Parts: sequence; structure tokens; C-alpha cells
Amino acid sequence: MTDVIEEVYAPILTQNGFVPRPENKRFGAMGLCWELIGDHGAGYYWTYGQRDLFDIKIHDFYFNQDMIIEFRLPACLSITYYESVSGEELTPRRPLSAGCTKAFVGGEAPCRVLIHGGIPVRCIGIEIMPAYYEDYLRRQYPGEYVNPLAAFQTLDQTEHFPEMVRLLEQVKNYRGSGIAAKLFYEGKVAEAVSLVVERHKGHLPSTKLQLADRDRKQIETVTAYINDHYPCELPLEQLSKIACMGTTKLKTSFRIVHDCTITEYIQQRRMSRAQYLLSGTDLTIGQVAQTVGYKSASRFAELFKKSMGLRPGEYRKISG
Repeated sequence: MTDVIEEVYAPILTQNGFVPRPENKRFGAMGLCWELIGDHGAGYYWTYGQRDLFDIKIHDFYFNQDMIIEFRLPACLSITYYESVSGEELTPRRPLSAGCTKAFVGGEAPCRVLIHGGIPVRCIGIEIMPAYYEDYLRRQYPGEYVNPLAAFQTLDQTEHFPEMVRLLEQVKNYRGSGIAAKLFYEGKVAEAVSLVVERHKGHLPSTKLQLADRDRKQIETVTAYINDHYPCELPLEQLSKIACMGTTKLKTSFRIVHDCTITEYIQQRRMSRAQYLLSGTDLTIGQVAQTVGYKSASRFAELFKKSMGLRPGEYRKISG
């Protein structure tokens, strides 16, 4: 029987400046609250687990400086909603964005994550273990059992899963105790798995398409051009000429290489530059917006809030 909280998360939390606070009930009477103290930062991390079946985690803290967190999860399926975060996954490299719901399959490879200092990490996640999704569910539904692994793999990361966001917010705000709390958490875990499986029914299993070497090099050329010109207007027709591809093939090939759309990639580049300008210069928010490619400061603020979980002024205040 694996206690993932004790064997995996407790060492990671201790190593990064967290100490257990069993008397702290800010997230409810059940589970264990950890506090980040000292020079590392401030805030809290709450964990609740049910034997080797599942665990629930709430993050509400910030680091004072950029931190790289490395860990290896055992086999598990997880789903997390990020209300506020700034950073990136390093293996493979991909931004961590606020406002997204992310599925993760543990046990496949080590995890390395860069968390930017000064930005709150606020998220709520559920993890289920093989004893739950392979053994328990199979016993409960012997004639209907389907392993939910493929459903979690297909979900990957999305900004459009409102049902899951509502469920995880309910878990975050719950303050029950005793058997009522145990039943509540067990029910929400089952409901979360149900939502992922139901969503999967309407999607084809994701298959990683292969690109010809020539096409991959053309996408690299387009990417380099975007990196140099992201503050400018970049019409799709112009990029397809650079890539020597039709627009449909360009969009498909770009997503295969970068796992995001061209628009999403450009916005990520703009927001990354905006972070630096807000924290490292005295430019006004309007000037920052124009510098990274937005004519409207309000539109920039809207996209920045969606990406970072904070408005530009809030980000500047806590990162300056």
C-alpha cells in the first residue's frame, strides 16, 4: 500500500521550506495543512488522502524567488485546475497558465517545473491511484469497467472544462468533518473521474502525428520568425508563405510541434515579455501593452489576467 502523501509529497514539501501545521484548519478539519515559512516564501499547502486510493491537494502560496521543483510521481491519474500560476513545465517544455484545467499521468517520467517567484500558486487537484482506477472501479462495475487512463491522456490541458472547475471549487470551499467529509471527498473523486470519462466519449483518442523532417524544419523557421516579430501583426497567410505550406497544413503542423495553436504561442511570447517589462521597467501598463503588440491596454489586461491569474498592476505590485 503506497501512501503518496507521506512517501512523495512530504519530502518535496520539506525540501522546499514547508512545515506541517496539523492545528491549522483553514481548509477544513480533515487532512493536513503545511505552511511555507522563512526566506522561501509564504502560504499554505493542504493534503488529504484516502489510503492508497486517492489524494486531494490545495495550493495557496508563493515563492520569493524562481524555484525549480523536481519530483517523480508514482503511477496515478491527476486533474488540476490552476486559478493562478506563472511558470513552465521543463520536461517537456510548456508554459503553466492560469485558468486552465490540466490532466497528468504519473509514473511515466520525472517532473521538472519552474515556478516564478512572487506570483501566487493557487490550484486544486485530485489524484487517483491504480488501486482506485484499476482495482476498486473494476470491482464496483465488473460488467462496465473501462480503464480511465485514455480519458485522462486525451484531456491533457484545456481552458474549457467548466464542469470540472465547478467541482474542484466545491472541494476547495468544503469545510466538513468526520464521516460526512469522507463521504463528500469520495463522492467528488468519483464525480471527477465521471466527468473526464464522459468528456472522453466525445473525443477521439489523441494520436501524436509524425512530421516529415522537411516540414519540421519549416515549422522551426516559422517559429524563429514569430520569436523575432511577435509584437507585430502576423497574418496566417504571411506565415504560411514563410513555411511554404497551405494555411491548414501550417496550423496542423505547428500544433504537432508545439502542442498549441499559433495564436496561443504568440500570446505566450507576448505575456512572457510583458512579465519582464512589468517587473523590470517603469513603463506604464499602456506602454507595456503597445510594446508587446496590443493596441488596447484593456485587451492586454484581459489576456494577461487570463494567462497569469492577476491583472498587470497586481503583478507589478507583488513582483517589483
